[in-house]
Amino acid sequence: MLIGIAGASGSGKTLVAHTLYEKLGSEKVTIIQEDAYYKDLSHLPFEERTKFNFDHPDAFDHDLLIDHLKKLLNGETIEQPQYDYTTHSRKKETRRIGPHQIIILEGILILAIPELRELMDIKIYIDTPPDICFIRRLERDIKERGRTVENVIRQYLETVRPMYLQFVEPSKRYADIIIPRGGKNFIAIDIVKSKIEKLLQELET
Repeated sequence: MLIGIAGASGSGKTLVAHTLYEKLGSEKVTIIQEDAYYKDLSHLPFEERTKFNFDHPDAFDHDLLIDHLKKLLNGETIEQPQYDYTTHSRKKETRRIGPHQIIILEGILILAIPELRELMDIKIYIDTPPDICFIRRLERDIKERGRTVENVIRQYLETVRPMYLQFVEPSKRYADIIIPRGGKNFIAIDIVKSKIEKLLQELET
C-alpha cells in the first residue's frame, strides 16, 4: 500500500509521516522522501548549484522514484539515494529499504506527477498557511542545512513561492484527504490511521 503526503515546504508533511509511522508500527511502515531523489548537481560549480530551482519538477529524478516505488510495491528491495543539502549533491552511500506493508511517500510535488498519483492508494495534502510554512523553513534551513537568512529569503521569493503557486497548491485538488494545521491535527491523523488499517484488513482477507 502506498500513502502519498504532499504539501508546501514546511507544511508538516514529515511530522504527519512520522506520526503515522509510530501509530501503525515501524515493522509495517517505511518512509520515502521525494527530496532523496533530487538530481545530482556535483558536475556543476557550487555557485551554480546554489542558484538551481529545487522546487520545479525537473529538479527531481521522478523516473527513478517511480521505478523504486514499483519495486517496493512488488515486494523487492531498493537502494535509495541519499542527498546532501549542504553541497547540493548525492552522497556515495545509499539507504537499503526492504519490502514493507505500507510505504509512505512524502514530498512537495508528488501529487503534481500523474505517474506517482496512479500508484497511490491514499493521497493526502497538508494545508498549512504560507506564513507558517515560511517560518518553519527559515528555522530548518538555518539550523539543519547551513543556510543564511538572506539566502533562505532570496530562494523563497525567487523559486519556492512561485513554484508553490504553479505546481504545489494546484495539486491539492487530487488529494483524497486534506489535513489543515499539519502534524498537530491528531484527529485527522487518527482518521487516516483507521482508514489505512481497514484497507490492510481488506488486503489480508
